[in-house]
Amino acid sequence: MSLSLYDASVPVFTRGLTVSTLLDKAEAHAAGSGAALSTSVEARLAPDMLTLAGQVQRASDTAKFGAARLTGTQAPSFADDETTFDQLRERCAKTIAYLGTVAPETFAGSETRIVTFGGWANASTLRGDRYLFQFALPTFFDVTTAYDILQHEGVPVGKCDYLGRYEGADA
Repeated sequence: MSLSLYDASVPVFTRGLTVSTLLDKAEAHAAGSGAALSTSVEARLAPDMLTLAGQVQRASDTAKFGAARLTGTQAPSFADDETTFDQLRERCAKTIAYLGTVAPETFAGSETRIVTFGGWANASTLRGDRYLFQFALPTFFDVTTAYDILQHEGVPVGKCDYLGRYEGADA
């Protein structure tokens, strides 16, 4: 069986966006420690880095725009205005729901589809396979950064929380 760009993207993005389960632990930790929930959502690793909310927003954007660009379709637009754990979980759920509508067959030919991304002033163009492996997947590190922020904030999360359940683990 060959590996399609669908297999290398949508399941990876979907699994990564289960970061929303980490948000459950973060919310419980904040409530248990008496910390303001807004403080946790606004936490960051360094002054020049995005907040937890920003990391989740960027991971969502990478997933939905990655799938859309590879299939030549339009991704939904979200406002980047989440300020609560519930709103971040909802954004993850909406992104996962969108990814669920992107059928594997829509990726046919995506390896050679020309993908243009980035702002107008600094737009880049790559072939689909290179876009996925050189930009979209490496850019999806925002999920890891969100996890790192939670650990830095003292939330009791570990590698198994980050990895989640393995698809096909029973096979």
